[in-house]
Amino acid sequence: MRGLDPSTSTETAPLDPLQHAMAMRDGDVPAMVRSALLADRAQLAFQPVVAAGDPARIAFYEGLIRLLDEGGRVLPANLFMSSVEETGLGRDIDCASIRLGLSMLVRNPDLRLAINMSARSIGDGEWRRTLEAGLSRGPGIGERLILEISEGSAMMLPEVVIRFMAEMQPRGISFALDDFGAGATAFRYLKDFFFDMVKIDRLFVRDIDSSPDNQVITESLITVARQFEMFTVAEGVETPAEAAMLGRLGIDCLQGYLYGRPKGTLI
Repeated sequence: MRGLDPSTSTETAPLDPLQHAMAMRDGDVPAMVRSALLADRAQLAFQPVVAAGDPARIAFYEGLIRLLDEGGRVLPANLFMSSVEETGLGRDIDCASIRLGLSMLVRNPDLRLAINMSARSIGDGEWRRTLEAGLSRGPGIGERLILEISEGSAMMLPEVVIRFMAEMQPRGISFALDDFGAGATAFRYLKDFFFDMVKIDRLFVRDIDSSPDNQVITESLITVARQFEMFTVAEGVETPAEAAMLGRLGIDCLQGYLYGRPKGTLI
């Protein structure tokens, strides 16, 4: 009702579809995630990553996992990902992500796609079998696959990640260090890792056009990346002013709502 003070209203606002889904299941988020995975209610949403010098040119897409409830509504990842990513459910989500991503690469021979994974999945037999099965479905698939590992995840198991990257890169797979700058990457490890690119955390991208601190930090991260011959991507770009400043600082690629929200198709 227009003009009604929500703090004193006795009316109950209707739940939006996602709130309703949560309420119907008494907040048992892991059960909802498990149910979605068992019923194969998983899909990828695709967000473009564009060249900073030519935003009309898409360098690659990031494929973001989306799990659906029984009514086909997306379960918000922020409600469950942090609590399950280091558990068996996290491994199951990574399996679904890599399976869907590799299937897209098979169906779209011109596509280059980044898929998120946890370092813990490297030692998971089912995830490794899913990866191998997908890579064997056609020539050149590995050359179009980018595996994204967050900074925090990589630093939990650095030696495991380094061995895995050394094993996979001869097969053409590229690696991206996600959330660069937000975690605790020891620079002594950067020379041992084989990351092809870094994705600078959106924390330093937000309002970078008006934040001298973010400008200094981002420029330093770009310098570090260049020293180790790594490509740079800025995450969370939302305004033309942010994009312009990032371009002046020398960023290679841009990703964010300014260039497209994640969606279920590539068109």
